[in-house]
Amino acid sequence: MPDLNAINAENPLRGILLKIASVAVFVMMSGLIKVAGDVPAGQIVFYRSFFAIPPVLLILWWQGNLAGSFRTKNPVGHITRGLVGVASMTLGFFALTRLPLPDAVTLNYAQPLFVVVFSAMFMGETIRIYRWAAVVVGLCGVIVVSWPKLTLFSGEAVMDSRQTIGVFAAFAAAAMSATAMLLVRRLVHTERTSTIVVWFSASASVVALCTYPLGWLSLSPYQIAALIGAGICGGVAQMMMTEAYRFAEASVVAPFEYTSLMLAIIFAYLVFGELPTIYTLVGGAIVIGSGIFIVLRERQLGLQRAKVRKVLPPQ
Repeated sequence: MPDLNAINAENPLRGILLKIASVAVFVMMSGLIKVAGDVPAGQIVFYRSFFAIPPVLLILWWQGNLAGSFRTKNPVGHITRGLVGVASMTLGFFALTRLPLPDAVTLNYAQPLFVVVFSAMFMGETIRIYRWAAVVVGLCGVIVVSWPKLTLFSGEAVMDSRQTIGVFAAFAAAAMSATAMLLVRRLVHTERTSTIVVWFSASASVVALCTYPLGWLSLSPYQIAALIGAGICGGVAQMMMTEAYRFAEASVVAPFEYTSLMLAIIFAYLVFGELPTIYTLVGGAIVIGSGIFIVLRERQLGLQRAKVRKVLPPQ
């Protein structure tokens, strides 16, 4: 069986289709979490993480990568990534319980903007004016999406305040997700992709279980089924996304992440009867545009660096 980390970028169409499929399953996961209702975020994270493990292990077994997926050279790095990932999921799932699905999905698009900012702040990467401009434009888009819900200090209804808190939670979740992405960048230098996935699901399950004393709810069979389904969807989507990057370069696959907004709008309308506001559509278009610009700019810089390496003589 092929190594999970092996790259075969000669089939970009397959990579794109896998990416779109993973996005669709992730949207289904988010929808199932909303279907479960107002469940404590820590409890949701446990179901999402624990029940993601069986499909991940099954896929790794089928690929012949199961045995090596548990070996690691950096357990501390995995645990740190797990803690940050749990914080991101907790905030994101909390936001899902308080925001319409398209809004929650759109606000998550702030993640690549935070990746650019944090790369400059903590990893010493040089960020040129074009990407900084894209970040500023993208954040303006986030503000457009959030503006109708920013009523926390205006004395309006309690329901509006709940949505305002949801906006802040979604924004914080995107920042934590960006931090987790940078931690993964470090892990991939020494760890297999399958190891990162397995260790994250396991560590996130343990950390989330520690929130039990904070007050988990007694769930109905309907809620349990929805959350187990969300966990399975999360595991399957994670592996599909990993496979997508085996068949196409990241710069080719990444822009298709933004199909999630269209899928979320369709899902929200069919299941919850929710329609996106003009703020969500306009702000989402701005954020998506800035995100795609950043991806394309990264691709251009990567090609330029490759040309320089070919021209420079070996040291």
